[in-house]
Amino acid sequence: QVQLVESGGDLVQAGGSLRLSCTASGNIKSINTMAWYRQAPGKQRELVATTTGGGRTNYADSVKGRFTISRDNAKNTVYLQMNSLKPDDTAVYYCYADGWKIDGLFGLWGQGTQVTVSS
Repeated sequence: QVQLVESGGDLVQAGGSLRLSCTASGNIKSINTMAWYRQAPGKQRELVATTTGGGRTNYADSVKGRFTISRDNAKNTVYLQMNSLKPDDTAVYYCYADGWKIDGLFGLWGQGTQVTVSS
């Protein structure tokens, strides 16, 4: 089995920074896409940032210039560095990963980590 474990969510003041981490473990052969999504109360889950195995990245317009996604392939870990945080960034942040495991494809979500930005 493959699982994702996230960490790093916290309460922070507007203008502050946080770094989220998400590590995949289990019978993994390779990981393709790793991504961060978020879901605010009463809203749909939305894409924040993605990174592919080849290193390409993509960001939501709302976070461009403030958030940076990166990955350590040796550790099967993806990070989200969040700077200049705003109250609108308050949400549960979910990690997503897909790729190949020993017995086939996988696509998996983490359990979520709460980020709260106070004004």
